[in-house]
Amino acid sequence: MADDTIGAMISFVGAGPGAPDLITLRGAARLGAADVVIWASSLVPAEVLVHASADAKVHDSAGMTLEDVLAVYEANPEAAIVRLHSGDPSLYGAIQEQIDWCLERERSFEIVPGVSSLSAAAALARRELTIPQVSQSVVVTRLASRTSASVPEGERIATFASTGCTMAVFLSAAQPEALQRELLDHPSAYSLDTPACIVVRASWPDEQVVPTVLGRLADDLRATGATTTVLVLVGEALSGAAPRSHLYSPDFAHGHRRRSHPGTTSGRPVRRIGRRG
Repeated sequence: MADDTIGAMISFVGAGPGAPDLITLRGAARLGAADVVIWASSLVPAEVLVHASADAKVHDSAGMTLEDVLAVYEANPEAAIVRLHSGDPSLYGAIQEQIDWCLERERSFEIVPGVSSLSAAAALARRELTIPQVSQSVVVTRLASRTSASVPEGERIATFASTGCTMAVFLSAAQPEALQRELLDHPSAYSLDTPACIVVRASWPDEQVVPTVLGRLADDLRATGATTTVLVLVGEALSGAAPRSHLYSPDFAHGHRRRSHPGTTSGRPVRRIGRRG
C-alpha cells in the first residue's frame, strides 16, 4: 500500500517535457511511492515510468474519459495515486475538474510542478525569451480550433501580438495557415520577418527545432509533419541580439552587490557547501 510519508493521496505530477531525467526529484519520488499510476501514453513517454515501482498498477489514460479516471480514484480510496501529466500540470493540464472532484469528496491531493515544454523549447532553441528593451513579457496561449468555445472572447492571438511580446503558442500545429494568419492579423505588431521557432517534441529522442520567420511559418510547420506536441515561439527576442543587462553591470547596485568602479570587482568569497575531500 501507500508509502507512509505520502499516505492515501492523489498527486497530480508534472512529468516534464518528455525526457525521463527532466522530471523533478519530487515527481520521481511520488512515482516511486505510488500504488496506482495514471499516465497518457500519447503525451508522456513510457521511459518516464522507469521512476515508478514495479508493483504499481498503471493505467493508460490515452483512451480514458474523465469519468474513467475518476472511477480509478473512487476505486482506490486508500492508495497513493499519481496522475502523471505532461509538462507542468498548471498549463493545459485539465486538472481543475479533477481538483474540484477531490474537494467535493474531501480527498487529499497535491500538485507537483513539472518542467514545462515551454522551458524545454526555449532551451532547445538556445534563446532567452525575455530580453531588455525587446520583450519583458511571455504570453502563453493557443489558437481557437475544435475546442474554440474554450477560448474566451478577447483572447485572440492577434490581440496579444499587438504588444510585440514573446509568444508561446500551444495546441495549434494542426492549423498552420490559420495560426500564421492570426499571428499577423490586425492589431498584431508582428511582421512577415518576425522571428519564430517551431519546436516538436522537445527533449524526446526525435525532437525537432525549426528556426523560421512568420512569413514562412505555415509552410515550415507543415513540413515537420507534426500536429501534436508542437510549440511555436514567436517574437523579436528569438533573434538572439540583446543589449547589456543591468543585472550584472558594474555600475548597477542592488541588495547583494555594491556599485563598483572601473577596474575593480565587487565579488566576495562565497562559503562553499558540500562534502570536503
